[in-house]
Parts: sequence; C-alpha cells; structure tokens
Amino acid sequence: MTPTRHFKTIVMSDIHLGSKWSKAKEANRFLRSHTCDTLILCGDVIDGWELVRGRREKWKRRHTNFISRLLDIQHDTHIIYLRGNHDDFLDRILPLQFANVSVLKEYVYTSGDKRYYVLHGDVFDHVTSSMRWLAKVGDVGYSALMWFNRLYNRRRLRRGLPYYSISQRIKQKVKASVSYISDFEQHLVQVAAQKGCSGVICGHIHQADKRMIGDILYLNSGDWVESLTALAEDYDGNWEILRYEAEKTNG
Repeated sequence: MTPTRHFKTIVMSDIHLGSKWSKAKEANRFLRSHTCDTLILCGDVIDGWELVRGRREKWKRRHTNFISRLLDIQHDTHIIYLRGNHDDFLDRILPLQFANVSVLKEYVYTSGDKRYYVLHGDVFDHVTSSMRWLAKVGDVGYSALMWFNRLYNRRRLRRGLPYYSISQRIKQKVKASVSYISDFEQHLVQVAAQKGCSGVICGHIHQADKRMIGDILYLNSGDWVESLTALAEDYDGNWEILRYEAEKTNG
C-alpha cells in the first residue's frame, strides 16, 4: 500500500467529471494517498459542456465517487473550488460557502509572506471568454483527438510500448499552440504582479508547470485527463508538481 503523504496545500484542476476522458478514479486514488490542510480545485472539475452534449449517459459511478471523496475530506480540509469555463454554470451561485467549502471565481492565497493569485485562467483566453461558440467547436475537436489518441495507444499497448500523448505533443510542437500558451502565461503573470502577488496558480491549458517568469512564480496544476498531475506545497512554502503515474510506480 502506498503511504499517505501530507501537504499544507494541494492544487488540482481540469478533472472534467462527466467526460468520458476524465481520470476520476485515479484522481480519487490520489486524494486517498495525498492529504492536505487546503485543497484548491482550480476549475473545470465538472464538465458541464460535456454533460449537455449528446444523449448518452456520461456521469459515471467513478465521478460520483470523487464528489463523495470531497465531501468526506472537507471535514478536515478547507476546499476552495474555483469555477472554470467548463463549469461556468456556477456563475449563477457565486460566491458560495457551505460547510468547509468555498466556491469562488478567483482567490488570493496567502502562504507566509507570499501571495498567489489563483484562478482557472480562461478569462485570459480570448477564445473561451469572447467566442464561446468557437471554444465549444474546439472542444469537440479535442474530444475527437482524444478518441484517436485512445485507439492509437491501444495499438501501442499491444506492442508493449508506453503511453504516448498526441495532444501534448501537438502543444509542444505546433507554433500556434506554443504562441498561445506563451501569451496565456504572460497575461497571467502580468495581472498577478498588478495585484501585488508574487505568484500565480492556474489550470485550463492542461499543461503542468512550475517556473519563474520574471519576478512571478508561475504554477499550473495540469489536468486529470491525460497528464494526471497536481501541485503541492509543503510547510516551508516549497512547491512541486506531483505526477500520479510516478507516485504509483514509486509506491
């Protein structure tokens, strides 16, 4: 059995409950072996766009189990749920506080003498904020890419080859994608600086990262569709990227 690791803060995002691509079972296992004082859910936890598309039942038992896990741990863990673009239906009730759970649009997290601007990040994405219809078309394209990725990796598995993410490769190689991500990051760190913060924490682009951009620490929690990553802060204020597969292998 993998030993439990405890942190001051854990950040997870882009779990996309309700989507067939969601790794909700793995996310649930992760929270079983990683506990914290504060859990920040940095948007797109529930995929409202996917739930209203098509006729097939998409909400599975594993999705309910993850919600149950949150309800169980909220007795000992403060949960901060920040809405994303896929769970923008929450806009109608924000801000909301119940038990030990806060549901917000954005948040400033203070740790020691450092302040972090925390949000999903879609407000700095022109496509999702200003051209919602085009974002949904792109989301359909992403689903098609994930479907192809699944077939491709089934063939790789039969040949004894490791998992290979086509969409992550595209993000790393296609010039337009690289430029988009760079612009996204620059906008976020600029706003964080304007708000007097020394760091920014976000999700949205499904690409975990931790690095300095100028004087601002940029932290992205990644996703639970492909990369299965989270951010964790220890009691000395140090951040690291946790990767589910690496944790499972080491345990």
